[in-house]
Amino acid sequence: MGVTVLVVNVNTSAAVTDVIRRSAAAAVSPTTRVVALTPRFGPASVESNYESYLSAVGVLDAVQHHPGPFDAVVHAGFGEVGREALQDVLDVPVVDITEAAAHTACLLGRTYGIVTSLDRAAPAIGDRLLLAGLAGRCSGVRSVDLPVLALEADPEVTAKAFVEQARRCVEEDGAEVVCLGCAGMSGVHEAVAQALDVPVVDGVAAAARLAESLVGLGLSTSKVRSYAPPRAGDVRGWPLRAGSGGRSSGGAHG
Repeated sequence: MGVTVLVVNVNTSAAVTDVIRRSAAAAVSPTTRVVALTPRFGPASVESNYESYLSAVGVLDAVQHHPGPFDAVVHAGFGEVGREALQDVLDVPVVDITEAAAHTACLLGRTYGIVTSLDRAAPAIGDRLLLAGLAGRCSGVRSVDLPVLALEADPEVTAKAFVEQARRCVEEDGAEVVCLGCAGMSGVHEAVAQALDVPVVDGVAAAARLAESLVGLGLSTSKVRSYAPPRAGDVRGWPLRAGSGGRSSGGAHG
């Protein structure tokens, strides 16, 4: 029986979800099924701390209301919060695209640079890398100054902007690997890879493949201390269904 990986968009744009789905599906084995989820509520794009925290609730809701069994989850938000909450409530591997991109890049070169959409996203990405212990290998985070939802509006302009900033990562910052720092920019991977003589890592693709590998190895999140299931309590007005309820092919807990 094949593996099923849920890939969860952190915003409510169906167009971005489709880009994410195609990127993940292209990276995994033919027998692995990719199911892409769009939250039923939340911000149309996540470009601030405020929107990031709002989206985390929408992502939890989308995953916990998914009706079918699944074997792993990809949290498709670059530098966004919420991955830890999914690890608390699920008994399957949860992989964040920020950490997946950085971990993969560290296997390919001594340093890596990140190209993201907006400059204001850089601090959140830096915080995520610092928390994960991956900041020391990052040569810098550059932006193309394009909102997330504008990335698909003119693919040629978008690709050109990413190539320019990726080149600066390599030539000015000393990056040996370039990571694409937003789920909605997966489609520019080929343009950047063709223009530069360095490995280019798409976080969605890396996360999907890593999630699939963890399932194959029979590994999942440790439930000792940090990501133990949340204790039952009185939570009022919460939009999620009651209980921790994470589903997997092996059954739910909570």
